[in-house]
Amino acid sequence: MQSVSVAMASYNGEKYIKEQLESILKQLKDTDEVIISLDPSTDATEQVIASLKDKRIQVIPGPGKGVKKNFENAIIHCKNDIIFLSDQDDIWLDGKVEGVLSAFNEDTMVVMHDATIVDNDYKVLMPSFFKMKNVNTGFIHNLIKNGYIGCCMAFRRELVKYIVPIPTKIYMHDQWIGMVGDECGENVLIQKSYLYYRRHGDNVSEIHHGTILEMLVKRIHALEAYFELKRRMKK
Repeated sequence: MQSVSVAMASYNGEKYIKEQLESILKQLKDTDEVIISLDPSTDATEQVIASLKDKRIQVIPGPGKGVKKNFENAIIHCKNDIIFLSDQDDIWLDGKVEGVLSAFNEDTMVVMHDATIVDNDYKVLMPSFFKMKNVNTGFIHNLIKNGYIGCCMAFRRELVKYIVPIPTKIYMHDQWIGMVGDECGENVLIQKSYLYYRRHGDNVSEIHHGTILEMLVKRIHALEAYFELKRRMKK
């Protein structure tokens, strides 16, 4: 079985991170790893992580430059075959790691599974992220309406050479990683939900549209990132 790295970006995550990590660690082998890039925080996140006393967890100082750079920092420190992305405040459901790894074939670059959107009390707000966002693979589809979401994604480590550095202007890292996977091979969707995607007042990611102008600017920046990817792939 392929080895697993989990790349997590964290900032002021003391409220949720222990439960998230416990849901992850029970699915990993002894040789797997969790890389947490921890941006300078004002709470007890680091102490909460340390309380788990798990040697598979490695905490590295975050750059303090926002969520994209924080994820980038975690990704470049991952050493194993398949890199899973993780937020600090969701819950991995049983079978996620096994189910995602089994979806990788020779040409698969990125695998993304469905998620169930819940509130703080695990009340279901939306049973399927895929249905809500009309998720599909492909550059054009996700340029028009991006459905790639990092907390549900895993990708081959060989993509890192194209992923980093993440273009400054692209809205989020997950759209970029999905784009890289689409161009380098095949992205695969798993219709099963393997995540409770928790929505609360402190979320960094968004699930709703911005203004028309904001959406236009995001698409322009995504196009610029696409051409940057093409340049990287020619080197």
